[in-house]
Amino acid sequence: MKVLVTGGAGFIGSNLCDALVDAGQDVVCFDNLGSGRRRNIAHLLEKPQFEFIEGDVREISTLYGADQVYHLASRASPTDFESHPLDIAMTNTVGSEAVLSLAAETDARVLLASTSEVYGDPLEHPQSETYNGNVNLRGKRAPYDEAKRFAETLATIYTREYGVDTRTVRLFNTYGPRIQPDDGRVISNFVTQALQGQELTVYGDGSQTRSFLYVSDQIRGLRTFMNTPDLAGEVINIGSTSEISIKELAELVSSLVESAAGISYQPLPHSDDPQQRQPDISRANNLLDWEPTVDIETGLQNVISYLREEQTLDA
Repeated sequence: MKVLVTGGAGFIGSNLCDALVDAGQDVVCFDNLGSGRRRNIAHLLEKPQFEFIEGDVREISTLYGADQVYHLASRASPTDFESHPLDIAMTNTVGSEAVLSLAAETDARVLLASTSEVYGDPLEHPQSETYNGNVNLRGKRAPYDEAKRFAETLATIYTREYGVDTRTVRLFNTYGPRIQPDDGRVISNFVTQALQGQELTVYGDGSQTRSFLYVSDQIRGLRTFMNTPDLAGEVINIGSTSEISIKELAELVSSLVESAAGISYQPLPHSDDPQQRQPDISRANNLLDWEPTVDIETGLQNVISYLREEQTLDA
């Protein structure tokens, strides 16, 4: 079995490459290193079953003989939504179409990494796969939200019209080792600030909620979805149902780091920032026999250790 991972040098992608190599599969990691890092895959470069190819998925011309494609290529940091909006929009549309068209020629199976952002600021809670979302198509998050929604449409077209076995996974907030300290995600922000003795920045009053999934649980969900028979065209949420407020998360991180710096409250950066985010994972339970296993405290301790080491390496 040969596997292609687009975006394979990123946070989730590199953890996925690790799992695939450990399982004895031949892996091609394809990444333009726009947001992925060579450091994330450096330990794999000497392994004979691993190959790294630097390139832009919008210009991809071959799937390198892959039987399966995990299509994860895209910037996903909230800070990138404003600094790289066109890059994000085109990677998720033009890049996704390029992968799907090649899969139609080679009969490769494609797992498309979509996102909980397709639900926008949801009016349904928790969010099930049948919910069509509440997305501001002109907002600052739209380059990511709307491009992912269109990528899902493309996957549906390629399954219906060309018989491509596509599976769409909607990833909810994921954290773990290799998350970048400056990527704008709330857990990396809080841990980095706490380790540096700074006040933790909470936007709004902190009552907005999120559900955080540890990366090893995410990878297990992705691989199970890819390898379960008879799921062509299916869409499944993969995320945690353990909801926590941002204020509670800040307090937990401060406690685990033993930081006395406190919390700084700032205005919300976007009017369409979701107030609640929690997946309905009953479909993942039923079709994949999947559920999360890593609790938030254990996961945060691992992230704290990783980012503490990163600060030491970068010092």
